Amino acid sequence: MRTRGLFLMHSLSSSSSASSLNLKEATNWWWDVNESPVWQDRIFHILAFLYAVVSVIAVIQLIRIQLRVPEYGWMTQKVFHFLNFVVNGVRALVFVFRRDARNMQPEILQHILLDIPSLAFFTTYALLVLFWAEIYYQARAVSTDGLRPSFFTINALVYVVQIALWLVLWWKPVHVTVIISKMFFACVSLFAALGFLLYGGRLFLMLQRFPVESKGRRKKLQEVGYVTSICFTCFLIRCIMMCFNAFDEGANLDVLDHPILNFIYYLLVEILPSSLVLFILRKLPPKRGITQYHQIR
Repeated sequence: MRTRGLFLMHSLSSSSSASSLNLKEATNWWWDVNESPVWQDRIFHILAFLYAVVSVIAVIQLIRIQLRVPEYGWMTQKVFHFLNFVVNGVRALVFVFRRDARNMQPEILQHILLDIPSLAFFTTYALLVLFWAEIYYQARAVSTDGLRPSFFTINALVYVVQIALWLVLWWKPVHVTVIISKMFFACVSLFAALGFLLYGGRLFLMLQRFPVESKGRRKKLQEVGYVTSICFTCFLIRCIMMCFNAFDEGANLDVLDHPILNFIYYLLVEILPSSLVLFILRKLPPKRGITQYHQIR
């Protein structure tokens, strides 16, 4: 009996040692990749390639729309795809020259270079929220005159506050200013997520109430539902990650030695959502009699 007990204790001890060894090896792998300049460059170049692919897809779609309806100006679809092209293109360049960007002086230039694409990403998808809000209120015969001024005012306020934070950080580069800047963008991301939930959800419920035989009802319902879910999730994840980024040094996205974290973060909050939304919104506008659904005033 005693022999069996000793054998059991030895087995448990061996199992515990094996688990600890496996955990240690996994941890070592994580740190080995993070601290390797070769792996850093590989991961950042993979991110740059993925961003470049999304940027090319956006500009191809923009060209297709222009060829389909050249007689119309900057419709919502054109503006949205153009901004996607710019945002993803700039982000691709940032990751191609990530190591050079990290050595830029003064340090405030590094923050500006990393923050501008995120601000432009917010503007790009805030445009989609504006578009849905216009459709919703027009369908309910409510005036939409104040929506566009509100859109420009909110975006201007976001950029002004961010520029002010950059200037403060340049004047006095203290850690608390960096935290405030990151928390501000976390709040902006939460605001965008709630905007999608509010107007995407309203538009989805409104489309649900349309007659079943309505032309295109099911397709538009799926389109709004998918895009709302994707964008709400991506901005919510961005908000949570920015909060961790602000207070936890281990979640810092602005350093070179966190390439795996960078890959996971940017894949989840920008590359994958942009790719899915571009695929869902790939339909070209009709050649004639363009409807309000495609037109921008």
